[in-house]
Amino acid sequence: MKCSHPPQGIPLLAVGHATSLTLAISFALCVAFDLLLPDHAMYGTWQQLLPGFEWLSWKSFFLGLLEAYGYGWYFVLIWVPIYNFVVSRRGREKPCRG
Repeated sequence: MKCSHPPQGIPLLAVGHATSLTLAISFALCVAFDLLLPDHAMYGTWQQLLPGFEWLSWKSFFLGLLEAYGYGWYFVLIWVPIYNFVVSRRGREKPCRG
């Protein structure tokens, strides 16, 4: 017996924006944390992870936001298609219920 509904995957666009915004917001919060508590700053890590990031100018801050957003899309463009492929393969192997 064939299923009349295709297996559901996750939407690339929604996951892409959600993941990218999460990383960009996290970056902004970390910069704020570094400004409030300079003894516990992690801007050295940002300088290593984000090409062109320097501590701290408006240009560098917005570059860091853009790069954090881009890293989110990089992850999602690899992960979501793999996930959807695995879900679709698994859906073909399971019998249809109901």
